[in-house]
Amino acid sequence: MTVTDTAHAVDPERGTLAKAADENFPVAPFFLPRAWRTDLMAVYGFARLVDDIGDGDLAPGGADARLLGVPDDRADDRLLMLDAFEADLRRVFDGSAGSDGSPRHPLLRRLVPTVRRRALTPEPFLGLIAANRQDQLVARYETYDDLLAYCELSANPVGRLVLAVTGTSTPERIRRSDEICTALQIVEHLQDVAEDLGRDRIYLPAEDMKRFHVQETDLAAPSANASVRALIAYEAARARDLLNEGAPLVGSVHGRLRLLLAGFVAGGRAALNAIAAADHDVLPGPPKSGKVHLLREAGVVLRGEG
Repeated sequence: MTVTDTAHAVDPERGTLAKAADENFPVAPFFLPRAWRTDLMAVYGFARLVDDIGDGDLAPGGADARLLGVPDDRADDRLLMLDAFEADLRRVFDGSAGSDGSPRHPLLRRLVPTVRRRALTPEPFLGLIAANRQDQLVARYETYDDLLAYCELSANPVGRLVLAVTGTSTPERIRRSDEICTALQIVEHLQDVAEDLGRDRIYLPAEDMKRFHVQETDLAAPSANASVRALIAYEAARARDLLNEGAPLVGSVHGRLRLLLAGFVAGGRAALNAIAAADHDVLPGPPKSGKVHLLREAGVVLRGEG
Protein backbone atom coordinates (compact mmCIF):
# COMPACT_ATOMS: atom_id res chain seq x y z
CA MET A 1 0.00 0.00 0.00
CA THR A 2 1.40 3.41 -0.99
CA VAL A 3 1.51 6.46 1.26
CA THR A 4 -1.40 7.92 -0.72
CA ASP A 5 -3.39 4.71 -0.33
CA THR A 6 -2.73 4.72 3.40
CA ALA A 7 -3.88 8.34 3.67
CA HIS A 8 -6.92 7.53 1.55
CA ALA A 9 -7.87 4.58 3.74
CA VAL A 10 -7.78 6.87 6.79
CA ASP A 11 -9.25 9.96 5.09
CA PRO A 12 -10.75 9.37 1.61
CA GLU A 13 -11.07 13.11 0.94
CA ARG A 14 -7.46 13.93 1.75
CA GLY A 15 -6.16 10.83 0.00
CA THR A 16 -7.89 11.68 -3.27
CA LEU A 17 -6.90 15.35 -3.26
CA ALA A 18 -3.27 14.38 -2.58
CA LYS A 19 -3.16 12.77 -6.03
CA ALA A 20 -3.18 16.25 -7.59
CA ALA A 21 0.60 16.37 -7.13
CA ASP A 22 1.01 13.42 -9.50
CA GLU A 23 -1.10 14.73 -12.37
CA ASN A 24 0.41 15.59 -15.76
CA PHE A 25 -0.76 19.20 -15.42
CA PRO A 26 -1.00 21.52 -12.43
CA VAL A 27 -4.50 21.36 -11.00
CA ALA A 28 -4.60 24.61 -9.02
CA PRO A 29 -1.17 26.28 -9.22
CA PHE A 30 -0.05 28.77 -6.59
CA PHE A 31 -0.24 31.79 -8.90
CA LEU A 32 -4.02 31.58 -9.24
CA PRO A 33 -6.30 33.54 -6.90
CA ARG A 34 -7.10 31.59 -3.74
CA ALA A 35 -10.83 31.46 -4.51
CA TRP A 36 -10.10 29.88 -7.90
CA ARG A 37 -7.71 27.36 -6.33
CA THR A 38 -10.33 26.34 -3.78
CA ASP A 39 -12.98 25.76 -6.41
CA LEU A 40 -10.66 24.06 -8.90
CA MET A 41 -9.55 21.63 -6.19
CA ALA A 42 -13.19 20.86 -5.42
CA VAL A 43 -13.79 20.08 -9.10
CA TYR A 44 -10.57 18.05 -9.20
CA GLY A 45 -11.67 15.96 -6.21
CA PHE A 46 -14.81 14.97 -8.07
CA ALA A 47 -13.02 14.22 -11.34
CA ARG A 48 -10.23 12.23 -9.66
CA LEU A 49 -12.62 10.12 -7.61
CA VAL A 50 -14.90 9.27 -10.53
CA ASP A 51 -11.86 8.19 -12.58
CA ASP A 52 -10.59 6.08 -9.68
CA ILE A 53 -13.98 4.38 -9.45
CA GLY A 54 -14.02 3.73 -13.19
CA ASP A 55 -10.45 2.40 -13.24
CA GLY A 56 -10.80 0.30 -10.10
CA ASP A 57 -8.11 2.39 -8.42
CA LEU A 58 -9.85 3.15 -5.13
CA ALA A 59 -7.72 2.62 -2.05
CA PRO A 60 -8.15 -0.71 -0.23
CA GLY A 61 -10.52 -0.84 2.70
CA GLY A 62 -13.79 0.13 1.04
CA ALA A 63 -14.12 3.54 2.72
CA ASP A 64 -15.45 5.20 -0.45
CA ALA A 65 -18.03 2.46 -0.98
CA ARG A 66 -19.31 2.77 2.57
CA LEU A 67 -19.57 6.55 2.23
CA LEU A 68 -21.68 6.06 -0.89
CA GLY A 69 -23.89 3.46 0.78
CA VAL A 70 -22.58 0.52 -1.26
CA PRO A 71 -22.30 -2.78 0.65
CA ASP A 72 -18.77 -4.06 1.23
CA ASP A 73 -19.40 -7.16 -0.87
CA ARG A 74 -20.39 -4.97 -3.87
CA ALA A 75 -17.53 -2.45 -3.62
CA ASP A 76 -15.81 -4.00 -6.66
CA ASP A 77 -18.89 -3.49 -8.84
CA ARG A 78 -17.80 -0.39 -10.74
CA LEU A 79 -21.15 0.25 -12.41
CA LEU A 80 -22.91 0.06 -9.06
CA MET A 81 -20.33 2.42 -7.55
CA LEU A 82 -20.78 4.86 -10.43
CA ASP A 83 -24.57 4.73 -9.98
CA ALA A 84 -24.17 5.46 -6.26
CA PHE A 85 -21.75 8.30 -7.03
CA GLU A 86 -24.19 9.81 -9.52
CA ALA A 87 -26.97 9.61 -6.95
CA ASP A 88 -24.74 11.44 -4.48
CA LEU A 89 -23.89 14.05 -7.12
CA ARG A 90 -27.60 14.70 -7.58
CA ARG A 91 -27.73 15.71 -3.91
CA VAL A 92 -25.21 18.48 -4.67
CA PHE A 93 -27.71 20.07 -7.04
CA ASP A 94 -30.91 19.25 -5.12
CA GLY A 95 -30.50 22.16 -2.72
CA SER A 96 -31.70 19.92 0.08
CA ALA A 97 -30.79 20.87 3.62
CA GLY A 98 -30.05 18.59 6.51
CA SER A 99 -28.08 15.39 6.87
CA ASP A 100 -30.54 13.29 4.88
CA GLY A 101 -30.36 15.54 1.83
CA SER A 102 -26.67 16.41 1.90
CA PRO A 103 -24.12 14.50 -0.18
CA ARG A 104 -22.69 11.50 1.62
CA HIS A 105 -19.14 11.67 0.29
CA PRO A 106 -16.95 14.48 1.69
CA LEU A 107 -15.58 15.28 -1.76
CA LEU A 108 -19.11 16.00 -2.94
CA ARG A 109 -19.88 18.02 0.17
CA ARG A 110 -16.76 20.04 -0.68
CA LEU A 111 -18.22 20.62 -4.13
CA VAL A 112 -21.49 22.15 -2.88
CA PRO A 113 -20.22 25.71 -2.16
CA THR A 114 -18.29 25.72 -5.44
CA VAL A 115 -21.44 24.83 -7.38
CA ARG A 116 -23.36 27.57 -5.59
CA ARG A 117 -20.63 30.24 -5.99
CA ARG A 118 -19.98 29.56 -9.66
CA ALA A 119 -23.53 28.61 -10.69
CA LEU A 120 -22.26 25.34 -12.11
CA THR A 121 -24.66 22.98 -13.87
CA PRO A 122 -24.80 19.17 -13.53
CA GLU A 123 -24.01 18.42 -17.18
CA PRO A 124 -20.18 18.46 -17.09
CA PHE A 125 -20.12 16.30 -13.97
CA LEU A 126 -22.62 13.85 -15.44
CA GLY A 127 -20.50 13.69 -18.59
CA LEU A 128 -17.47 12.55 -16.59
CA ILE A 129 -19.56 9.86 -14.89
CA ALA A 130 -20.94 8.76 -18.27
CA ALA A 131 -17.40 8.44 -19.65
CA ASN A 132 -16.38 6.14 -16.82
CA ARG A 133 -19.57 4.15 -17.21
CA GLN A 134 -18.74 3.79 -20.91
CA ASP A 135 -15.29 2.49 -19.97
CA GLN A 136 -16.99 -0.47 -18.29
CA LEU A 137 -19.00 -1.28 -21.41
CA VAL A 138 -16.83 -0.23 -24.37
CA ALA A 139 -13.21 -1.37 -24.65
CA ARG A 140 -12.51 -0.67 -28.33
CA TYR A 141 -13.31 2.23 -30.71
CA GLU A 142 -13.94 1.52 -34.36
CA THR A 143 -13.43 5.03 -35.77
CA TYR A 144 -11.77 8.30 -34.88
CA ASP A 145 -15.21 9.91 -34.67
CA ASP A 146 -16.18 7.29 -32.08
CA LEU A 147 -13.12 8.26 -30.05
CA LEU A 148 -13.95 11.97 -30.35
CA ALA A 149 -17.44 11.24 -29.02
CA TYR A 150 -15.86 9.52 -26.01
CA CYS A 151 -13.56 12.52 -25.42
CA GLU A 152 -16.63 14.75 -25.46
CA LEU A 153 -17.59 12.97 -22.24
CA SER A 154 -14.22 12.11 -20.72
CA ALA A 155 -12.18 15.28 -21.34
CA ASN A 156 -14.12 18.27 -22.61
CA PRO A 157 -16.18 18.76 -19.42
CA VAL A 158 -12.98 19.50 -17.51
CA GLY A 159 -12.10 22.49 -19.67
CA ARG A 160 -15.66 23.73 -19.56
CA LEU A 161 -15.58 23.59 -15.76
CA VAL A 162 -12.32 25.57 -15.68
CA LEU A 163 -13.94 28.29 -17.80
CA ALA A 164 -17.06 28.25 -15.62
CA VAL A 165 -15.11 28.48 -12.36
CA THR A 166 -13.11 31.43 -13.70
CA GLY A 167 -16.18 33.15 -15.16
CA THR A 168 -14.78 33.25 -18.69
CA SER A 169 -17.13 30.97 -20.66
CA THR A 170 -18.19 32.04 -24.14
CA PRO A 171 -19.26 29.79 -27.05
CA GLU A 172 -15.98 30.43 -28.88
CA ARG A 173 -13.85 29.75 -25.80
CA ILE A 174 -15.78 26.56 -25.12
CA ARG A 175 -15.12 25.40 -28.68
CA ARG A 176 -11.39 26.08 -28.36
CA SER A 177 -11.30 24.49 -24.93
CA ASP A 178 -12.95 21.34 -26.29
CA GLU A 179 -10.23 21.07 -28.94
CA ILE A 180 -7.48 21.39 -26.35
CA CYS A 181 -9.07 18.92 -23.94
CA THR A 182 -9.71 16.33 -26.64
CA ALA A 183 -6.11 16.70 -27.77
CA LEU A 184 -4.82 16.21 -24.23
CA GLN A 185 -7.00 13.11 -23.84
CA ILE A 186 -5.59 11.63 -27.05
CA VAL A 187 -2.05 12.42 -25.89
CA GLU A 188 -2.75 10.61 -22.62
CA HIS A 189 -4.08 7.63 -24.56
CA LEU A 190 -0.89 7.55 -26.64
CA GLN A 191 1.27 7.70 -23.52
CA ASP A 192 -0.70 4.92 -21.83
CA VAL A 193 -1.16 2.37 -24.64
CA ALA A 194 0.49 -0.41 -22.63
CA GLU A 195 -1.27 0.49 -19.37
CA ASP A 196 -4.66 0.69 -21.07
CA LEU A 197 -4.09 -2.66 -22.76
CA GLY A 198 -3.46 -4.10 -19.31
CA ARG A 199 -7.01 -2.97 -18.46
CA ASP A 200 -8.24 -4.55 -21.72
CA ARG A 201 -8.86 -1.13 -23.26
CA ILE A 202 -7.58 0.21 -26.59
CA TYR A 203 -8.13 3.85 -27.48
CA LEU A 204 -6.44 3.63 -30.89
CA PRO A 205 -9.22 3.55 -33.52
CA ALA A 206 -9.59 0.08 -35.05
CA GLU A 207 -9.84 1.56 -38.56
CA ASP A 208 -6.44 3.21 -38.07
CA MET A 209 -4.90 0.05 -36.66
CA LYS A 210 -6.08 -1.76 -39.78
CA ARG A 211 -4.73 0.96 -42.04
CA PHE A 212 -1.27 0.68 -40.46
CA HIS A 213 -1.39 -3.13 -40.22
CA VAL A 214 -1.25 -3.13 -36.43
CA GLN A 215 -2.61 -6.10 -34.50
CA GLU A 216 -3.60 -6.04 -30.83
CA THR A 217 -0.75 -8.47 -30.14
CA ASP A 218 1.68 -5.83 -31.46
CA LEU A 219 0.60 -3.51 -28.64
CA ALA A 220 1.53 -6.13 -26.04
CA ALA A 221 5.18 -6.27 -27.18
CA PRO A 222 7.97 -4.81 -25.02
CA SER A 223 8.72 -2.23 -27.72
CA ALA A 224 6.93 -0.94 -30.78
CA ASN A 225 7.56 -2.25 -34.26
CA ALA A 226 7.62 0.02 -37.31
CA SER A 227 3.87 -0.30 -37.90
CA VAL A 228 2.99 0.68 -34.33
CA ARG A 229 5.38 3.64 -34.45
CA ALA A 230 3.77 4.85 -37.69
CA LEU A 231 0.32 4.56 -36.12
CA ILE A 232 1.37 6.48 -33.01
CA ALA A 233 2.96 9.19 -35.18
CA TYR A 234 -0.31 9.50 -37.14
CA GLU A 235 -2.44 9.87 -34.01
CA ALA A 236 0.09 12.27 -32.48
CA ALA A 237 -0.16 14.51 -35.54
CA ARG A 238 -3.93 14.60 -35.09
CA ALA A 239 -3.53 15.60 -31.45
CA ARG A 240 -1.05 18.31 -32.36
CA ASP A 241 -3.45 19.73 -34.95
CA LEU A 242 -6.19 19.87 -32.33
CA LEU A 243 -3.88 21.63 -29.87
CA ASN A 244 -2.97 24.18 -32.53
CA GLU A 245 -6.66 24.75 -33.32
CA GLY A 246 -7.43 25.32 -29.65
CA ALA A 247 -4.36 27.41 -28.80
CA PRO A 248 -6.02 30.79 -29.62
CA LEU A 249 -8.01 30.25 -26.42
CA VAL A 250 -4.90 31.32 -24.50
CA GLY A 251 -4.76 34.71 -26.21
CA SER A 252 -8.46 35.31 -25.59
CA VAL A 253 -8.01 35.57 -21.81
CA HIS A 254 -5.77 37.66 -19.59
CA GLY A 255 -3.73 37.56 -16.41
CA ARG A 256 -3.16 34.42 -14.44
CA LEU A 257 -5.77 32.39 -16.29
CA ARG A 258 -3.69 32.95 -19.44
CA LEU A 259 -0.71 31.36 -17.69
CA LEU A 260 -2.79 28.37 -16.61
CA LEU A 261 -4.20 27.72 -20.08
CA ALA A 262 -0.78 28.20 -21.68
CA GLY A 263 0.49 25.52 -19.32
CA PHE A 264 -2.14 23.07 -20.56
CA VAL A 265 -1.29 23.64 -24.23
CA ALA A 266 2.44 23.60 -23.51
CA GLY A 267 2.11 20.38 -21.51
CA GLY A 268 0.40 18.68 -24.43
CA ARG A 269 3.01 19.87 -26.91
CA ALA A 270 5.90 18.89 -24.64
CA ALA A 271 4.39 15.41 -24.23
CA LEU A 272 4.04 15.06 -28.00
CA ASN A 273 7.65 16.18 -28.43
CA ALA A 274 8.74 13.53 -25.93
CA ILE A 275 6.81 10.87 -27.86
CA ALA A 276 8.51 11.98 -31.07
CA ALA A 277 11.92 11.99 -29.37
CA ALA A 278 11.29 8.35 -28.38
CA ASP A 279 10.71 7.59 -32.08
CA HIS A 280 7.05 7.05 -31.20
CA ASP A 281 7.80 3.96 -29.14
CA VAL A 282 5.36 4.32 -26.23
CA LEU A 283 5.15 0.66 -25.30
CA PRO A 284 7.96 0.63 -22.70
CA GLY A 285 6.12 3.40 -20.83
CA PRO A 286 5.12 7.05 -21.24
CA PRO A 287 7.98 9.14 -22.70
CA LYS A 288 8.68 12.01 -20.31
CA SER A 289 9.36 15.66 -21.06
CA GLY A 290 11.49 17.76 -18.73
CA LYS A 291 10.55 21.05 -17.12
CA VAL A 292 12.88 22.97 -19.44
CA HIS A 293 10.99 21.71 -22.47
CA LEU A 294 7.68 22.53 -20.82
CA LEU A 295 8.75 26.09 -20.00
CA ARG A 296 10.07 26.58 -23.51
CA GLU A 297 6.76 25.47 -24.98
CA ALA A 298 4.85 27.70 -22.56
CA GLY A 299 6.87 30.67 -23.75
CA VAL A 300 6.02 29.85 -27.36
CA VAL A 301 2.31 29.61 -26.53
CA LEU A 302 2.29 32.86 -24.55
CA ARG A 303 4.03 34.68 -27.38
CA GLY A 304 1.47 33.29 -29.83
CA GLU A 305 4.20 31.90 -32.07
CA GLY A 306 2.73 28.46 -32.60
